[in-house]
Amino acid sequence: MSELQSVEAALASLLQGVTPLEGESVASELAAGRVLADEVIARLDVPPFDNSAMDGYALHHEDAGGRLPIAQRIAAGSEPQPLARGTCARIFTGAPLPPGADCVVMQEKVELDGDVASIPGQVPWDNNVRHRGSDVNAGSTLLSRGHRLDAAALGFLASQGIVEVAVCRRPRVALLTSGNEIVEPGQPLEPGQIYNSNRPMLKALLEQFGADVGFIASMPDDADGTRAMLALAAEQADVVVSTGGVSVGEEDHVKPAIEAIGRLDLWRLALKPGKPLALGRLDASDGREVRFVGLPGNPVSSFVAAWLFLRPLMGALLGCPRFANLPKFHARAAFDTRTGPRRHYMRVALNMAEGEVTAHAFPDQGSGVLASCVGADALALIPADTHIAEGDSVECLWLRGG
Repeated sequence: MSELQSVEAALASLLQGVTPLEGESVASELAAGRVLADEVIARLDVPPFDNSAMDGYALHHEDAGGRLPIAQRIAAGSEPQPLARGTCARIFTGAPLPPGADCVVMQEKVELDGDVASIPGQVPWDNNVRHRGSDVNAGSTLLSRGHRLDAAALGFLASQGIVEVAVCRRPRVALLTSGNEIVEPGQPLEPGQIYNSNRPMLKALLEQFGADVGFIASMPDDADGTRAMLALAAEQADVVVSTGGVSVGEEDHVKPAIEAIGRLDLWRLALKPGKPLALGRLDASDGREVRFVGLPGNPVSSFVAAWLFLRPLMGALLGCPRFANLPKFHARAAFDTRTGPRRHYMRVALNMAEGEVTAHAFPDQGSGVLASCVGADALALIPADTHIAEGDSVECLWLRGG
């Protein structure tokens, strides 16, 4: 496994055999961010009746161009009476269209003389009318399986009176960190120690990707302790994610521990940052194969790898096609760079002016400089052995869409 593997090969290996998790029923009001396990069928036509698109006057289109007595007043939520030919009805936005009317004239175009309205001529049939079922037909697919429920989707469900939906169970993730030099925020720092930035960052990203991070622990910096902690984590999770300990130093114990209690599929990838990244499986006592993702200890490497690997893995477990790939677009480079034998994922901030998107690279692209991730809108994907000059077009992966 000494040869560097491509990102594409690693992702294919990670996702091989992954199927969506089982579904569970939750209240719609608690389903924000969840992924539908089944399609949702519309129960009602939307709108449920022909209604007015604005405040105005309802009439039959053939009666336009004359003075019409106002026969009734129709507010939203009321039930109109049939409208006789040669008359009109005062109507408000969202109110049901009365039987006999087939158009609405906006109030600004109508002149009033007491209870008589002067209607302009040449009003077409259907004018300012929202027809029953024009948005949704009962029996049609309202939302498809795999749809992630955002604010608009939750409103869509509510418009049908739906209060409970079937969603995929959140993937259970165990998050482990290694390194005796790592100290949790709030604790005093001794010489040679640093605060644990990976844990809160990765927990937030995993939850953003739809995971339930329920087991969080530190791994001892020894072979037996690492192996025992990985085995414990596998019993409680669908995916085990670790940071650190996947390089080739004498204190890096994750790789041999994985090989002892499971199998290592890929190790060392042709990307920058994030070369020392391990992918494999852990054998749980109940016969399950638990996916393992061993991220580098450097925080920028973990950040980039989380977007490239953890996001699509969570998407596959949730049956959410939206997470299969990060959205791609091209931008004009506002930087100059040259890559070596590994593909580089540069953190860039975006600027849009005069219809053109410009990518500004953070000056220090080092794998330990987390500041480059804080303001990053995207990752600029620079192929191996490539020179990018200022003004060149570069492919970018969008990070702000969740």
